[in-house]
Amino acid sequence: MTGLNTILIVLGLFLAGGVYSFAKQKQPTGVIVLLGICSALCLVAGILRIQGLWE
Repeated sequence: MTGLNTILIVLGLFLAGGVYSFAKQKQPTGVIVLLGICSALCLVAGILRIQGLWE
């Protein structure tokens, strides 16, 4: 597991926490959806790099 994998996964989890926090604060839905998409993309990219699909 390289540094970039770790950064992508941590960033994805951080953004997922932002989604939860913004949802509790009743922020606009567009912001929550955008954060959710970014979180999912970061997590998927980190997992794909761990599995070696992107080399």
